[in-house]
Amino acid sequence: MIIRKGIVCLTAMFLGAGAFYSDAQELSGREIMQLVDDTSRRSNDSSFNRMQLSSCKFGVTDGRITCAERPRVKSLESVSKNYGAELKDTKSVTITLEPAAERGIGMLSYGYDEAGRDNETWLYLSTLGRVKRIASGDSDEETEPASLFGSEFTTEDTDTGKLEEYSFNVLEETTTSGREVWKIEMIPSEERARKTRYSRQVHYVDKERFVTLRSEMYDRYDKEIKRLMAARVELVNNIWMSRSLTMMNLVTNRLSNMAFVEIYTDLAIEDEFLTQRTLTDAAYRETELEKLRAQLNQ
Repeated sequence: MIIRKGIVCLTAMFLGAGAFYSDAQELSGREIMQLVDDTSRRSNDSSFNRMQLSSCKFGVTDGRITCAERPRVKSLESVSKNYGAELKDTKSVTITLEPAAERGIGMLSYGYDEAGRDNETWLYLSTLGRVKRIASGDSDEETEPASLFGSEFTTEDTDTGKLEEYSFNVLEETTTSGREVWKIEMIPSEERARKTRYSRQVHYVDKERFVTLRSEMYDRYDKEIKRLMAARVELVNNIWMSRSLTMMNLVTNRLSNMAFVEIYTDLAIEDEFLTQRTLTDAAYRETELEKLRAQLNQ
């Protein structure tokens, strides 16, 4: 594991800011989630990371959740940079390294903080040699948000910002994994509801560390359909973070684990790298990635 000047996490809800806010007991649900969101952006700026993504069908054995088959494992590299007057927008590109048959498959994402402005995502399939624009989330029963590299994580699950599109309720104060937490409910506005399959989300936020230990996602029938669990919570440069995120799909009984292996921030990243050229031009991509890798040990 290698860490340089901070931590970045694709899933915004699992970054913490507790080291900076001693009066957290007086915060509203919206304020709590805003602090988590802001911390994610600060940690996500000018970053490069390597991660391992594994997926499998799961079962329960002796009360423990385990893979019922051999997991499919992928190695990825991701680069992100914040933009805008307040650095609240994010551009990122993620490339598959392994398995060899999927090497070069990439995803380019532009995330916007502005309410009502849809995020943009493009997927590049190296075998087809073309870029496909992915539509934003839709509440249509036959439509699913785009999966991240065939995993149970979707583009919607990795979104930051747009908190104006939700209302917040602090349901109770309870305990999870031996930690005191706020149980916070997020309900989408009427407009947001047309773009998401989640009728509501419930987050269990650590009251001391400001890291979400668990999230539950519900469909329009108020049935829990997905659950996100955090593990390996560590404090690095005054930021609490989960280095292991597990997304469980309770409909298909499949799960995916995203483990952050090497993480670096404060890198010099060219704006052009975060464009479709990086997806389609392998020679350009490798040249620029080598420049980034050269910065890692400086």
